[in-house]
Amino acid sequence: MTARWFRRGDHLVMLGAFAGAFLLLALSTFTSWPVGAGGLGAAGTTTVNPVMAAQAGDCLNWTKKDLSDVAKVDCTSQHLFEVTGVADISAAHGPQAPFPDDAQWQQISQEQCGKMSLDYLGGKFDPFGKYTVGPLSPGERLWREGQRTIRCGLQVAGPAGGLLPSYGTARTQDQSDVYDPGVCLGITETRSVADPVECVKPHTFEITGVVTLPPGDFPPLEQQDNIMVGECARITAEYTGGADLQARGLIVAWDTRAPESWAAGSRLANCKIGATPTDNSLTAWEGSVRNPNAPPLTTSNPPQTTAVQQDEATGAPLHSQSNSSSAAPSSSGEKPSGKPDESTTAVTTTTPSR
Repeated sequence: MTARWFRRGDHLVMLGAFAGAFLLLALSTFTSWPVGAGGLGAAGTTTVNPVMAAQAGDCLNWTKKDLSDVAKVDCTSQHLFEVTGVADISAAHGPQAPFPDDAQWQQISQEQCGKMSLDYLGGKFDPFGKYTVGPLSPGERLWREGQRTIRCGLQVAGPAGGLLPSYGTARTQDQSDVYDPGVCLGITETRSVADPVECVKPHTFEITGVVTLPPGDFPPLEQQDNIMVGECARITAEYTGGADLQARGLIVAWDTRAPESWAAGSRLANCKIGATPTDNSLTAWEGSVRNPNAPPLTTSNPPQTTAVQQDEATGAPLHSQSNSSSAAPSSSGEKPSGKPDESTTAVTTTTPSR
């Protein structure tokens, strides 16, 4: 498990546990699939389960919880699973072996899918990034019938583990764990960050923009903070139309990147708005602070959103159609002159190094 933290002064405070690098899909729902799942072919032809026909580089999408409508799609369009390879686990799980439990699937994922997915990504994987690694299992029925082939793959998961849509192949994406402007992240019963929700519902953060950190060697957290404080103040002022956040008990926050993420090529970080923490814990708030008269939002890439639809995976982090360069940071890394307003600098968020 990894954890997300926020920085307040010189202290790092843990906000809650996030899903780790291996997201398991113990898909017993495969048992309900008809042999010809994915549609009927012409008379006299045999249809094939799309999962069982998928190879490395294929992308799969579905809308039903039982995956009965799973289909192979172009990776540039919305998908929930990108296949990184095919593994035969029959040597370790013979004909009489019982269907693995969650702990065993975790081990299978680590042994079979970890290296396979790392190789698929060219040796670069962000352990704090948006992608998780795991297998699509054959399900209990096919397991009993002797099926021992799994598809390893990559998915995008929210803080609480819910699957989020992805666009574009993971091979070329920045793996930063970022969300599109306009996305609100919910809150769990333990007051940690949850998956995206409608902003009218209780939530922890509202995303206001995406910043691309400057190229070069890994910038220390202080240097990242110096970049993000100015960029997030400007981006958030544009996003809100200059709203008085302090009057609503809100503050501007931001993310930073860990050395492991930087080594994998992750260069994007979010600006966001949250309520002032109480007792070193997140505080829920409701509603959006976005300027209702602002231009329509566009998406960033890699997208993790339920707020806006991406028509094309451009790879460019955008804030709004009126100012597509607003996410571009200062390249100097110097702290902004003057003391920023307290309401915009009270808290910053960071992903700690392991």
